[in-house]
Order: sequence, then structure tokens, then C-alpha cells
Amino acid sequence: MNIRSFQPGDEPVQVSLYNAAACLLPGFKPAKVEDVQKRTRVRGFDPTTRWYAEAAGEVVGYCVLEPQQGRVSFPWCKRGHDVGAELFAAALAGTRARGLTKLFAAYRHDWHPVQAFFERQGFALKREMVNFATDMHDLPTTRFGSTSALAVLERKDLPEVAAIGAGVLQLPLGKLDQYFFANLYFPAECVRLLRSREDGSILALSLAIEQASYADVKMIDSQAPCFRLGAFGTEGLNTKRVNGLFSFLVRQPESAITHGLTLLADAVASMTEGNVSTVAAQAPSDALHLMGFYNRYFKEQGRFPVYERELG
Repeated sequence: MNIRSFQPGDEPVQVSLYNAAACLLPGFKPAKVEDVQKRTRVRGFDPTTRWYAEAAGEVVGYCVLEPQQGRVSFPWCKRGHDVGAELFAAALAGTRARGLTKLFAAYRHDWHPVQAFFERQGFALKREMVNFATDMHDLPTTRFGSTSALAVLERKDLPEVAAIGAGVLQLPLGKLDQYFFANLYFPAECVRLLRSREDGSILALSLAIEQASYADVKMIDSQAPCFRLGAFGTEGLNTKRVNGLFSFLVRQPESAITHGLTLLADAVASMTEGNVSTVAAQAPSDALHLMGFYNRYFKEQGRFPVYERELG
């Protein structure tokens, strides 16, 4: 068996391998060649982030690394060719050579063979990403508190935002400027701050997206391992663009209900184009105060696990 990097023209065989190997798994959706080509033909694509196993000149398996995210794929193999462990070992060696210290994987919770493979490879369940939605008419009403004021995000606020989002945000402070102020999919004006009237400090912040061209939350698979654009905890990851997305962070967990309601009311009031009938959300299961808020005011749609492994 020979393991090599990506070569032009590998896209059709990669799609064929995946579709044949995963077609019997719950919620399977076939891959398309053009979708893979979008990733392999972008400027800056690194062919050494994809590994292909060959047997007698035939590609019988592949594995993919997304180095900017630290996300690794399951090694999809042709039936009768059990080369997953060797292929994944090559991917791990290549990952270490890039200086990455941690990897994660995310698949549907009911893809048990895939989860079992990652557990054998030393990955452990880190958290679940929980998807929520609620109809506009089911939302509670609230008034803005007299001790707080709403404002837009400014660059000078980023250190405070990073501190409030510690443990949830997936990007360090140095990358938040690019994420919030140069994002191709939402403007910085989507971020709202709840400030103390006493000292101007940030009590909480939210991000709300209204874009009719984005997906209807009721029409997407809520158990698919798709991170939702704008949900705090998905920064720097490949995301699904969802219309009506709301997300928030709060400085003091005990204030999640009070400040969350204020920011939610503000978000709904800002969705004035008439494109949102259902508000969407996504939160990590280990942020218990956020989960408490969404479980109280939204309905859970589904969830998917995130597995992580430290690289020694």
C-alpha cells in the first residue's frame, strides 16, 4: 500500500469512496464532485492536507485535514480494504509536522462506527453542539433594563469581548478583529453590546443575522455536524449560514436569563425585513448557563458530538 497526497483529478474518486462507504449510515447525504472541487481549487489550497491510500494503483481510501480549524476526517475506505488505521496514522504524522497540538472531529451522534473509530484513536467527547429554534410568536417579551444600555461593537471592545467569551470563543484575541470586522457573511453591526450605565463595561453581547438567502432553520438537518454561522463557539470553523440566527455571551453566568432576554428582544426588533419567522440558535453543551437560557426559551432541534485529542 502506498499513501500519497492529493493530485488533480482525485475529486471524483474521493466522492465515490465516501458515498459508497457512508451510504448506509443514518441521515446520509451523497457528496458531489463539484463541492469537493470548490475546496481543492481555491487559492492557497494545500494538497498535503489530504492523504490517499493506493493498492495496486487504485485509490482505496482517503483522509482530510482542515489545518486552520484543526479538524480531521474519518478515513473513508473502499469495502474490502481495511486501511483506515494506516491512513489515519499518516494523517496524524502530517498534522504533527505542521505543529498542531490538538485535533477535533465532528460527525452525527448516530454514526456509531465513526465514533468508535475516533475513540480507539484516543479522541474523547469534549462537548455537544446543540441546535435550537423557536417561532417568533413564541418568544417572550421584555423591556430594556434601566441599568444597561445597548451599543455597537468597536475594535477597542475586543479585549473585553475575549475575556467574556473565554471558554466559548474558538479564536484568540489576535484573530477576533478579522472575524468581526472583515467577515464576508455578516457585518460587525450585527454584534450588539449591553453596557453598564454605571461604568460602561460590557455586561453581555449578542450576534443576530437576518439574511433571506441563508438557509431556513426548519429545512436543514439539525443532527448533521454543521456549525452555525454567528453562533458563539464556531469562530474560525466552516459554518452553515442560517437565517434568523441569534447568539449571546454574558459576563456573569447568573445574569444569563436577564441579559439574554434583553438582547433577544433587541435582536428580534432588529429583524425588520420580514424574512425571519423562526429564530435559530446553537450553543455548546459545556456552557451550562447558555444551555439553561436556550432550553427555557427555545426548543431543541438536535445535537452532534465534538471529539478532541491532544497531540503529544
